[in-house]
Amino acid sequence: MKQLLILSGKGGTGKTTIASAFIKLADAKAYADCDVDAPNLHIITGWCVKPAKIDYYGLPKAEIDPELCIKCDQCRQNCRFDAISIDEKYKVDHFACEGCGVCEYVCPVEAITMKPAVAGELMLYSDGEKVFSTAQLKMGSGTSGMLVTEVKKQMKAAAADAELAIIDGSPGIGCPVIASLSGVDMVLIVAEPSISGISDMERIINTAAKFGTKIAVCINKYDTNIENTEKIEEFCKKQALPFIGRIPFDSNAVKAINNGQTVVDIDCTSGTAVKEVYHKTMNLLFEKGGG
Repeated sequence: MKQLLILSGKGGTGKTTIASAFIKLADAKAYADCDVDAPNLHIITGWCVKPAKIDYYGLPKAEIDPELCIKCDQCRQNCRFDAISIDEKYKVDHFACEGCGVCEYVCPVEAITMKPAVAGELMLYSDGEKVFSTAQLKMGSGTSGMLVTEVKKQMKAAAADAELAIIDGSPGIGCPVIASLSGVDMVLIVAEPSISGISDMERIINTAAKFGTKIAVCINKYDTNIENTEKIEEFCKKQALPFIGRIPFDSNAVKAINNGQTVVDIDCTSGTAVKEVYHKTMNLLFEKGGG
């Protein structure tokens, strides 16, 4: 299975729009949304079946047994996250608790235990032919990178015979992105021609390069700033990175997304450009000796 990961250095570049178009053009049998903080690929891919759901357990959370507690205050004094308070009884704020276990360690009467806590939900859509893996992290929960790893494992296990997997990653360079990058064959970075867009693009390129994976770049909404578009192309040339296309700003693309369609489902200029980017990406991904 060849794994193509689509990333951007910042939100709003059109990464998911391009990912959904690639999934449609490839008729992909396996794909995943690894933006577990705010997954939205399912909105465009339009599954009619309900997903299989599994609770995801992150770091354990502290629980205090009021029957054993002697109110010595050691737990509250030693909590670095101010997660423990006292009213009539000592209690733990599970949003603030980081699961470090210090309170359990200092409790002289073993009134505190660390218990598994649901941090999110894994979801797997399958119709017997195609597989879509995604997840939703609960508000305030950590370990997003570990949840992304589970999303990818779930996809690969359910579609082991698929030739291609397309993964829609998170924006930025945080833990979800690091977990997404692990083990993929190629990264397509979607840039936008703004000052912040260029800075964020350079940052995600540097991050992806540390994994030794193949990297290519395209520019979305290139015609909103031709000068910055040329700067991005020049950067790619200096870094010897494949630059595989410009995608114009297109109001019809917005209409398509709002109607639950991909940009290649309608006749529009951005859809035509995305098709060209897709074919160049596939050529790079499957070229002899690549990946």
